[in-house]
Amino acid sequence: MKILILGGYGVFGGRLAQLLRDEPNLTLFIAGRDEEKARSFCHSIESSAKFEPLTLDRRDTAIALSKIKPDILVDATGPFQQYGDDPYSVVEACIEARVNYLDFADGADFVFGVSQYDEAAKRAGIYLLSGVSSFPVLTAAVLREFSKTMDIEKVAGGIAPSPYAGIGLNVMRAVVGYAGTPVKLLRDGQNGFGIGLAESRRFTIAVPGRMPLRNIHFSLVDVPDLQVIPPQHPTMTDIWMGAGPVPEVLHRVLNFLARARYWLRLPSFVPLSRLFYRVLNLMKFGEHRGGMFVEASGSANGKPMKKSWHLLAEADDGPFIPSIAIEAIVRKAVAGDSPASGARPAINALELTDYDELFAGRTIYTGLRDDLEKGPIYRTVLGDAFDRLPPQVIELHDSLSQREWVGTAQIKRGSGLLARIVAVCISAPPSGEKIPVTVTFKPDAKGELWTRNFGGKTFQSHQRVGSDKNTQLIVEKFGPIDVALALVIEGNRLRLIPRRWTAFGIPLPHSLLPRGNSFEAEEGGCFKFDVELAAPIVGLICSYKGVLNPK
Repeated sequence: MKILILGGYGVFGGRLAQLLRDEPNLTLFIAGRDEEKARSFCHSIESSAKFEPLTLDRRDTAIALSKIKPDILVDATGPFQQYGDDPYSVVEACIEARVNYLDFADGADFVFGVSQYDEAAKRAGIYLLSGVSSFPVLTAAVLREFSKTMDIEKVAGGIAPSPYAGIGLNVMRAVVGYAGTPVKLLRDGQNGFGIGLAESRRFTIAVPGRMPLRNIHFSLVDVPDLQVIPPQHPTMTDIWMGAGPVPEVLHRVLNFLARARYWLRLPSFVPLSRLFYRVLNLMKFGEHRGGMFVEASGSANGKPMKKSWHLLAEADDGPFIPSIAIEAIVRKAVAGDSPASGARPAINALELTDYDELFAGRTIYTGLRDDLEKGPIYRTVLGDAFDRLPPQVIELHDSLSQREWVGTAQIKRGSGLLARIVAVCISAPPSGEKIPVTVTFKPDAKGELWTRNFGGKTFQSHQRVGSDKNTQLIVEKFGPIDVALALVIEGNRLRLIPRRWTAFGIPLPHSLLPRGNSFEAEEGGCFKFDVELAAPIVGLICSYKGVLNPK
């Protein structure tokens, strides 16, 4: 099978080629206007597939199709929003040459409009699928899964790339092009519009049981989902899709410029695309992690429902996700399972199970949450991952009643002056061995009060489910200090990892955030705790570990 990839050495085309490099039944033509770049890219890939460089301007696509006669053409160029008066020239060339067509289009109007070629594609016996990427293929697959158990009314989604993922110049041109312009969407049950990059909201991507991303600022983007998904769900009244690039300070600059362009009727910022591209790709700091979410609210049997789907991608695996949809379709085609002929948006091309197969073996994780389910605070934050905990850990946390557990503990206090001062401030217990300990858990309207009695010395903290920037975290209050903790399951341990902290409600520097290897587990049929409070400069403040059993 021969695949011609326009923009084959670019960001999306290049990643697609890397994903397909282990397929020995493929010949990949890596096409672009720069012969040296195409040749260099082909030589850099160790593969079972055959790689062929090709110098090609998209305006000459028809000539290339007649010479190469590929089975599939993949358009990975763009920006699709700026294809001018003849946006579908490559599509038309594929129909004329009877070549199947896939693209990465992120322009809503472009993807929505490809259906006009449906009859022509069927007559030619080929398929033309547009928008074959995370937006809208993965989004649509998630919502179809949700629709099995609820009538969907409102939808929000977003993608948060790692700051190290890199962004292509054409993608930047597309984003800057619609910044501050009307973006078509469904709102309050009516066809309306929002303002690209000028509308924002926050969300925390948190696969149950895994380290969540930090609470992220998302802004409205012009993606195909906004137009092609609502017709699939007759009960839908609202849809909103955003992107959350970091660092947030640069993102907010784009927000300001988008609002200024809209209100002051300024010209397009496209001429500044290269400047934005360079700055964004230079400002690479923070966690090398990315993610995506889809959130839907509606009803089932007259009862309100709200669900969210979360995706986390660690390190270098995240940037491949937009290309995985086309990878899946190509692999299916190689196996003899090609899409039906016709021209259409690609929203029905794949199911979640197709993605699961390709995510396996990568550091890409997904999970579902029932966002209206309320219960004990640890179950609320962990969702369905809570049931993976050891039995004694489940028993300690899975209650809304006052209870008391008893056992023994070993305590160690820090010896430094600052450590001693902080320990006094939080009423940490003194050092000791085999100290009898009683822990009382008293639920209240906000969360749960933990009273630890270490041999007569009382040490209290209050835990609650986080909100706003602490969403999907447990917030533990020690006097005036709040520490937001991520609940992460690793093997048979529940780790408690500090993510944010405040004093008297004022955010404190992350560089000084208390740390420590704290976890809960089960040992010999007992609940085991191992808590370490330490901080930069201060050092160890206090550590205590031991076992508990219900009284």
